Amino acid sequence: MAPSQPTTTKQNSRRTFIVGAGCTAFIKPRGTRAPEDMGLEAATKALLEAGITYDDIEVAFVGYCYGDSTSGQRALYNLGMTGIPITNVNNNCSTGSTALYNANIWVKSGTAHCALALGFERMRPGSLTSNFPDRPNPMGPFHQRAMTLEETTSIGVNHGPGAPRHFANAAQEYFDKYPEANVRHLAKIAAKNHKHSVVNPYSQFRDGWTEEQVLAAPKINRQLTKLMCSPTSDGAACCIVASEEFVRKHGLENQAIEIVAQTLVTDEASTYENNSSMDLVGYKMSKRATDEAFAQAGFQSGEGRDQVGVVELHDCFAANELITYEALGLCKTGEAHKIVEKGDNTYGGKWVVNPSGGLEAKGHPLGATGLGMHFYIANQLRNWAGPMQVPGLFDTTDGRSKYGLVHNIGLGGAVVVSLLRRPEFWKEGGNDGRASLANPVFCRERLGYNHACEFRPITKADVDKVKSKKNSSQYMLSFAKL
Repeated sequence: MAPSQPTTTKQNSRRTFIVGAGCTAFIKPRGTRAPEDMGLEAATKALLEAGITYDDIEVAFVGYCYGDSTSGQRALYNLGMTGIPITNVNNNCSTGSTALYNANIWVKSGTAHCALALGFERMRPGSLTSNFPDRPNPMGPFHQRAMTLEETTSIGVNHGPGAPRHFANAAQEYFDKYPEANVRHLAKIAAKNHKHSVVNPYSQFRDGWTEEQVLAAPKINRQLTKLMCSPTSDGAACCIVASEEFVRKHGLENQAIEIVAQTLVTDEASTYENNSSMDLVGYKMSKRATDEAFAQAGFQSGEGRDQVGVVELHDCFAANELITYEALGLCKTGEAHKIVEKGDNTYGGKWVVNPSGGLEAKGHPLGATGLGMHFYIANQLRNWAGPMQVPGLFDTTDGRSKYGLVHNIGLGGAVVVSLLRRPEFWKEGGNDGRASLANPVFCRERLGYNHACEFRPITKADVDKVKSKKNSSQYMLSFAKL
């Protein structure tokens, strides 16, 4: 019998952990891979890492923005047809983290012990457009309000495609408030992300563009060049969430990363009532989600940011990274550009922001983006990230790690903020998913390489290890292209 819908209270709330995570390479949208095949790859890697099979999954949430109904079932049926609840999720660019949020709620409430969140996207080249021109766009009021703000506030009339235009307007509002901030700060952010991306084997762009090259790139609008913008991408990512009981039963203590806090917030009426382009693209929504997440983690108002060591934030455009520093509480109001100037957003600074390269360089397949962020942060907190590894994450007094923060936003709107941390039951020298194949008792014949910093495609043998042993369909799997 399928589990009933979850209800969460303080009395029945359980600790939850990411025990497996997998990702495909994020690639240019050329239609070379089907969404279900990318989803199969990401889910297979996550299951391999966790050392479990699809039979252990009790519920799944699958996120995508551009696809037909029940695409989630189509992807997961490759691994088994076990009758579990599968829900398809669309929350614009925060779709992947929204899928994870729902999986987390099911486990936290006690409704399930193990849940899977999967996200994938096959996109078209170029700027984002609506798939349904025969009906009003749900973003219509948003776009209309953005145009009104251009005409009635100091930001002035801009040009170019909608999404980069709206975020550029938010940057201009910040520039107008704080005149010492300018486009060069955006270029520094973009160059930082492109530099980080060079050592990420999953990244779409690994060119390491410099600040001057970013500034010299083709202009998209008044504030942004092409290299300050995330590309459209194809890709998939997956995270498996489990209870502490499941973690201990399966011997996953040394790779489990706790979801200490997680929030999902949508717009308030003031988003459209305020004369603020920053609020319109989610500044206030991000601030509220972050404040609530730190409160969930037990911090007093405004506290806890100094205990964060690594951040993956939603840099769909360099402009959004700039204004989000402030929304996350990493600095005082009006000092986001000072983080850039001091280098407090990269290795050697207070935090490392987007060590993966961020959306600007790594890529942005909408349904996969948020789950990919959690993949990278989880591996940072496991100390598996190789050349991307942030130093100092484990310089703590309680045996745990510093916090990893994930921020994933979608216009229209929704934002998910997560605080992740290595749990106290982690033990130095304990066995984890990186163990050598020479010791299969500990390795459990998992991936056989450190997929946190090395990309390899999956094989049929990989799928056979993790597919359902009770209810797999050779017919469905025959359509998969690995």
